[in-house]
Amino acid sequence: MSLVEVVGLSHSYGESRILENIHLSLDKGEVFALIGPTGAGKTTLLRLIDLLEVPTSGEIYFNDRRISESGKQRLEIRRRMSFVLQKPQVFNSSVCDNVACGLRWRGMKQDTIAQKVDRILATVGLKDYKDRNARTLSGGEAQRVALARALVIEPEVLLLDEPTANLDPVSTARIEQLISHIAEQRNTTIIMATHDTSQGQQLADRVGVLLGGRIVQTGDAEQIFSTPRNKEVANFVGMENIIVGRITANAEGIVMVDIGNGAIQAVSDYLAGEEVYVGIRPEDIILARSKTDSSARNCFRGEVVKVTTLGAVSRVEVNCGFSLVALVTRISVEELNLQSGREVYASFKATGVHLIKRGAS
Repeated sequence: MSLVEVVGLSHSYGESRILENIHLSLDKGEVFALIGPTGAGKTTLLRLIDLLEVPTSGEIYFNDRRISESGKQRLEIRRRMSFVLQKPQVFNSSVCDNVACGLRWRGMKQDTIAQKVDRILATVGLKDYKDRNARTLSGGEAQRVALARALVIEPEVLLLDEPTANLDPVSTARIEQLISHIAEQRNTTIIMATHDTSQGQQLADRVGVLLGGRIVQTGDAEQIFSTPRNKEVANFVGMENIIVGRITANAEGIVMVDIGNGAIQAVSDYLAGEEVYVGIRPEDIILARSKTDSSARNCFRGEVVKVTTLGAVSRVEVNCGFSLVALVTRISVEELNLQSGREVYASFKATGVHLIKRGAS
């Protein structure tokens, strides 16, 4: 049975349509990442699920109960959820008072409040900050205060809006560890909106892609990132190599795709004549200085166009008569002496190729 269900939900602000026909079902204890670019409607969807606004059309269900547009029921259900904003607001008071406020509003006894606050501050690593003014904290520390404040009331649903936006890498890693811990230890349903695709891939049981106000694909991380439904999803999840092609043959599931300047082999049940996009993830491309025997069905000679270092990995653009982008370790770049103008061989397996029918929605 679903804990939260959204059926045919649409929402507008004046003449501007923000969300269109959203269908979503979330189970108890599930971590769901809503990924999409800035302006796609992620925050609006979280606000609607948290009952801060009433949708223009559509229904929201909680534990199979349809939520009305007004009244006591909305307040009752809102008390079973917590929402952590992208830019959390902290009060001009101690960390302890910030975290305790939700418990005080619920009329809990002071000794119970003290126990719960101490426990949750230990969980988020802020036990020694209890008496500090919350407005003197760093961005990462303030985000942990906001998480503690949301968690101390023991919500059934936790909504997170860009939980690590604008944080430094150390703070980001700490918040991500907290989210994982919450999911594992508390059986809390977590709905997390993020434009960071790797974060959704790392933390979520399922991922939904929100583009232009519509959820265009849902599935586990493997489905979303390796088998995107259409070109728009493929672009957003980082499948940089998207090549226009046409299937010329299918021999027992191994297809040959004509890409104009060559042919790519892939595994597919698509028939000859299909117009497709050929998608290859950059990390699935292997670069070598010479052509070697391997199980990879695709190998192309090319010339390095550009090398961009991204921390421990490098992005290598190669011209093979068509453009390919590979992600390799920085050590590999040094060992292969990859630089602009260098001849290389780019190879990838047929199983690493994802075909998308052109015009797929």
